[in-house]
Amino acid sequence: MATIQILKDQAGIPTGVFIPMQIWENVKRRYPDIEELEADIPQWEKDFIDARLEIALHNPNRLKPVEELFEML
Repeated sequence: MATIQILKDQAGIPTGVFIPMQIWENVKRRYPDIEELEADIPQWEKDFIDARLEIALHNPNRLKPVEELFEML
């Protein structure tokens, strides 16, 4: 059985993934909407993310490790 392969450029940097058809068909059965996930992110979501990143950039003291969140929960 063929396996998943990571494709690399001449410098050894990963540039893609080869997924054999049998594995891809299994993935599509498990996640039927997977091919729709390639759609562009709506502009309002991009704007929201950009605004959050800007806040984090100007207020780095507000950033906390995720472990602290898990402890609180």
